[in-house]
Amino acid sequence: MTSTSTAPPTSRLPDDRFLVPIRPAALRVAAVTAVAFVLGGATSFGQAFLPAEFASLANSASGWMMPTAVLVFLSARRRPEAAIAGALAFVALTVGYAVVSGWRGFPFDPVVWGVIGIVTGPVVGVAAHALRRRPMEAAVGAGVLAGILIGEGAYGLAVVAETTSPVYWWAVIVLGAALVVAMAVRLRSAVPVALMGFTTAVVAGAFILAFLALPLVFSAL
Repeated sequence: MTSTSTAPPTSRLPDDRFLVPIRPAALRVAAVTAVAFVLGGATSFGQAFLPAEFASLANSASGWMMPTAVLVFLSARRRPEAAIAGALAFVALTVGYAVVSGWRGFPFDPVVWGVIGIVTGPVVGVAAHALRRRPMEAAVGAGVLAGILIGEGAYGLAVVAETTSPVYWWAVIVLGAALVVAMAVRLRSAVPVALMGFTTAVVAGAFILAFLALPLVFSAL
């Protein structure tokens, strides 16, 4: 006698188990993007009240990098989420600034900085997320962020010192150095600390070269 299977047919519906981890991540990324947009708009208002010593904050890469890194560090749980949040936050900061500036009668084209954000935002996001990770990964992440700060500070002092106050450029250099020192205290191991120092130097040098090349990029557009 042949037995008839009574097992229910296999469901063709998608398995919700694979969707559960995505929902909170998407909400966090959306929240980061929204906050970044507001901060970008607020920057347009705030730059009118900045003292001359810190006016460069509103016209610097570090001015976008720092809020992007902080937002991603506080929110992202995994590397892909950090990369996406970093890109969207950087772009949202730029777009928010452009929208509010245009509304105030000071048109600003966000395309160039938006493209820069798409390229560099994921790097900043992953670097910020790496600060939570194991020593070697945290060392590289800290080196990337510190290198951007120190590199821009050095660029500001060397290239645009005649038209801007040196106070802000020294401030970001000190902030980058403080990040290195704080992470070195946390790591307490020679190899990760050496890796962090090497990464900081490489990124700072790459930043200076990239910004020296920006005028050529702008002229070609």
